[in-house]
Amino acid sequence: MKKKVPLAPLLLSWIIIVVDQITKALVIKYIPEGRIFARIFGDFVWIVHTRNTGAAFSIGALSPPPLRFLFFIFLPIAVLITLLFYYFKSENLSPILRYSIGLIAGGGTGNLIDRILRPEGVVDLISVNMYGLLGMERFATFNVADSAITVGEILLILGFIILEFRKPKAQSPQS
Repeated sequence: MKKKVPLAPLLLSWIIIVVDQITKALVIKYIPEGRIFARIFGDFVWIVHTRNTGAAFSIGALSPPPLRFLFFIFLPIAVLITLLFYYFKSENLSPILRYSIGLIAGGGTGNLIDRILRPEGVVDLISVNMYGLLGMERFATFNVADSAITVGEILLILGFIILEFRKPKAQSPQS
């Protein structure tokens, strides 16, 4: 008998997509591009309206349109399909790995919606002061989807590390 696939991580994906798109719509409606709307905890966090036509840290933003389509639309769709295929076909997937896939799929879909429907670029809205740490004054501006992807990637790595430690140790041959 086939096991039921847990749906809670997929519900999490949908919640991320909805919250991500609502926050981006509010930013577009109420904050002019390039403007700081609010400063939280002094200068630590800004709510700001920026656009990014590239990937994380604007990597690839100046690439020609065919390359941007390949790397920022086609490739993410292929990754999402692969993740969802893995999610539904792997019966013994641990909860931590299922939730990591849910987070990555939700965040990836949120940014993919922007890339397809907003030619001006993905809407970013959270800017954090780094106080010169790692030579950066401010961290790259990000959004809810980016946060979900990052947390999902961390959980994915932790999930695989946990799996590795749970593997039975092979006994060494005795001489």
